[in-house]
Amino acid sequence: MNAITARGLRKSYGDHVVLDGIDLDVAPGTVFSLLGPNGAGKTTTVNILSTLVTPDAGTAAVAGHDLASDPDGIRAAIGLTGQFSAVDKLLTGEENLLLMANLHHLPRREGRRRAAELLDRFELTDAAKKAPATYSGGMRRKLDLAMTLVGDPKVIFLDEPTTGLDPRSRRTMWEIIRTLVAGGVTIFLTTQHLDEADQLADRVAVLDGGRLVAEGTPAELKRRVPGGHLRLGFTDAAALRRAAGVLAESTLDDEALTLHVPTDGSVTSLHQVLNVLTSEAVPVDNLTVHTPDLDDVFFSLTGHRTEPEKELAR
Repeated sequence: MNAITARGLRKSYGDHVVLDGIDLDVAPGTVFSLLGPNGAGKTTTVNILSTLVTPDAGTAAVAGHDLASDPDGIRAAIGLTGQFSAVDKLLTGEENLLLMANLHHLPRREGRRRAAELLDRFELTDAAKKAPATYSGGMRRKLDLAMTLVGDPKVIFLDEPTTGLDPRSRRTMWEIIRTLVAGGVTIFLTTQHLDEADQLADRVAVLDGGRLVAEGTPAELKRRVPGGHLRLGFTDAAALRRAAGVLAESTLDDEALTLHVPTDGSVTSLHQVLNVLTSEAVPVDNLTVHTPDLDDVFFSLTGHRTEPEKELAR
């Protein structure tokens, strides 16, 4: 059974169509990343699947609970960390976690045990008695995610979870996400950092104009975009010329003594090139593989480069 399934989800605000019939299948214990330009409907999708917004049409099930007939079951099974922190800055870090424990109706002793466990897990024990207003951005984001985990959710929606974080805090958050997935949690991730999706996601879907325009693993999507090549380096011009003569469609650089050979980045294509050079006894000094990244995929599919601005929640 999928952790998340959706069929024909539609949502409009007046004449503006935000979602135009999207289908989703998210396997349990994986990271599924939804990408798209600002305003593409990523946050609307999260809000629908987390029961915050009612779709105009379509069906969905999350953690085995039907969106229309059992929204309470979905709410009990999920966690949501939105674009904007849900941390109460007037309470201490520990008090924020205890508040969430009370909202989940945990017994007092169990709530305190859970709060202490999460403070330790997220390396916030020393700051437990301090107000989040004194925390760094990375600490507040970790507390926000810790609050999401109080209820031990099976599915977690992370909407732009690392926006505004420094590189070190982002990588800390990545490690936390990997640990959660290793423990069987399903992560539904939206992000404007395409390297984040590349690092974390088992599958990626690209949303544009209210429709899903592509879906696959990061590697599969990158292979769909032209521009990948092998960069072969040579020690002398004679070897460079011989290589250019036996490798069709290659482009040489006489000054750098390099040859660019188009490739889809697969191991098979690499072997083919090396086998040709070996059969012709052409010595290669060094080799690097250049493949399109997800930003190239994003631009190819949507016509936009990713932007730092956050999508406005509706």
